[in-house]
Amino acid sequence: MILAPVLRRASALVAALALVGCAAPGALARSQTAAAAPEAAHGPLVSAANPLAAEAGLRVLERGGSAVDAAVAIQAVLGLVEPQSSGLGGGAFMMVYDARTGRVSSYDGRETAPSSATPELFYEDGRPLSFSDAVLSGRSTGAPGAVAMLAMAQKDHGRLAWSALFDDGVRLAEDGFVVSPRLAGMINDPRTLQGRTRWANAYFTKPDGTRLQAGDRLVNAAYGRTLRSLAQKGPDAFYRGAIAQEIAQAVAAGPRPGGLTAADIAGYRPIRRDPLCRPYRVHIICVPPPPSSGVGLLQLLAMAEHTPDITLGAQSPAAWVAFGRLQRLMYADRDRYVGDADFVGVPVDGLLDADYVAQRAAMAPQVNGPVEAGSPPGARPAGPDATPEPGGTSHFVVVDRWGTAVSMTTTVESAFGSGRMAAGFFLNNQLTDFSFTPRDGAGLPAANAVAAGKRPRSTMSPVIILDQQGRLEGVLGSPGGSSILAYNLKGLIAVLDWGLPMQAAFDLPNLVVRGDNIGSETAAFSPAIQAALAAAGMPLRPGATEGSGLHGAIWRDGRWDAGADGRREGIVEAAP
Repeated sequence: MILAPVLRRASALVAALALVGCAAPGALARSQTAAAAPEAAHGPLVSAANPLAAEAGLRVLERGGSAVDAAVAIQAVLGLVEPQSSGLGGGAFMMVYDARTGRVSSYDGRETAPSSATPELFYEDGRPLSFSDAVLSGRSTGAPGAVAMLAMAQKDHGRLAWSALFDDGVRLAEDGFVVSPRLAGMINDPRTLQGRTRWANAYFTKPDGTRLQAGDRLVNAAYGRTLRSLAQKGPDAFYRGAIAQEIAQAVAAGPRPGGLTAADIAGYRPIRRDPLCRPYRVHIICVPPPPSSGVGLLQLLAMAEHTPDITLGAQSPAAWVAFGRLQRLMYADRDRYVGDADFVGVPVDGLLDADYVAQRAAMAPQVNGPVEAGSPPGARPAGPDATPEPGGTSHFVVVDRWGTAVSMTTTVESAFGSGRMAAGFFLNNQLTDFSFTPRDGAGLPAANAVAAGKRPRSTMSPVIILDQQGRLEGVLGSPGGSSILAYNLKGLIAVLDWGLPMQAAFDLPNLVVRGDNIGSETAAFSPAIQAALAAAGMPLRPGATEGSGLHGAIWRDGRWDAGADGRREGIVEAAP
């Protein structure tokens, strides 16, 4: 195979870095000697899901802030103007490429279960709750992690004072912002039950008793006070004191009070982890390690190297069939084995083992329906997973003038999280990302079962793309619940294998194949592709998952080629 020498060179680079004290393949991008490409400093650039958030980030960059400084400002605004997707009451994963050192770092801001949590957290009368009952309960909220994670990353990579990063968020909260069409749609959708709680009704109802519409101005003085407190006192203002008490009180309210306490919130700690990096073709792809599902993304790319049809292009029925089949294999393994590696053994190396990957890829031509999880090296027996994974999530990317880059996926889980509010923001329902059923009929535990202090498995997989010398090539990511992996992979394959511009890659129709759940933008596929997929056991039907919200940029021809998914309200903002 033509690519074999390239992969051997990449493997040799991994081995060389391991010899100088870095942690195996996952530390590929952590070389102290790797220099950023000079061209990579052609920033600043922001791609985010709301223009107000993107503008806030760009203003920070233009004031001399770093990509991480901008990320703090972007999240502060997103939590106000796009509260259905992310916020201070949620969690996040962030990948950072530091142009000064050539290092890639992974920051884990995933929420944690309270100290009172048990594997039967979502049981009542001996049976699991319905998903909607669980979401709307206080039991669904974990200790929020986004603020602490951002503070940790900003301490590592910031250039401006923390207190200088909240100006836009405070102004928009106190003066008001114009409700966007997407937010208005969520507010007025009767199916979005979290938007109909007593907290949400109080927030989204106008003085005349009607609900907010697109174009209305929404003021959130409580959120402004929270941001002012964060700016003045730092993250401790969030995790200790009045804000933490407000969160705990909202969680403890009926129906079905939860057990998250102010002490649980004060005890939350973000984690700085080594990234998980592997070669793909002539590139290096870096994602967060578990409890992120980034290992699944890397596994599919590794299988794609054994699947020539995947390179045939966006108009090829064979390429889409191959992509769907590989998704089925990847999701089967991910669903069975990925969880919080601090609590359960996750066979990361086994899932990416060359022989195992080749074996799984060899199965692909015969995959015409749901498949069982494989048996990767080092895997322990695990029960099937029972985790529903809708999503209320956002993604953004930032590149600053020095070439430091951020790829961050951030979430409150379902739309408007649990529907409960504290201090002006919605609380997450992230604990419903655990498996509701902790064991199977044979008594085998699910890798993603609930436990006190545990982080639920996440599909969020923000991506950093490097060249073989460890220099920044691109950033990418998407929201989408369990479909995030499929969306990110579509973008990566379309840009890296099919040579499409970033925006054209995002504009391609989505295809999600997870077991017998097949979601797609059916009408956007040609009749030939639809027929080929149906013949391969993937009859297309409109997707029932959260839509994609891809954001990304790739360095090409001496400039950043950036895109923002047109399915949402995203925008690219760049300095002239």
